[in-house]
Amino acid sequence: MTKRRKPIPRFGTEGQERAFWESMGQDSTGFVDWGGAQRVTLPNLKRSTKTISLRLPQHLLDAVKAAANARDVPYQSLIKVWLQEKVGT
Repeated sequence: MTKRRKPIPRFGTEGQERAFWESMGQDSTGFVDWGGAQRVTLPNLKRSTKTISLRLPQHLLDAVKAAANARDVPYQSLIKVWLQEKVGT
C-alpha cells in the first residue's frame, strides 16, 4: 500500500522554500518518496573553495597543529571548522 504524500507548497522565493525545508528538520518523508532515489555523480562539478595565504605567528600555528593532532584531523581542516563556527554559516 502506497503512503499518501503531502503536496509540496508553492514558494514565492528561494528563501521561503529554504525556510520551509529547514523547519522540517531532517524528515522530508511526508512530502517525498525517497524509496526510488538513486545516487548521482557530478563529475564536472567545480570546487567552490578558494586558496588563500595566511600569515600566523609560529606559536599560534604550533598550537593549532597540536589541537588538530589531538583530534586526529589535518590542521587546515580544523582551521576551516573553527572559522565556520565563529562566522556562523
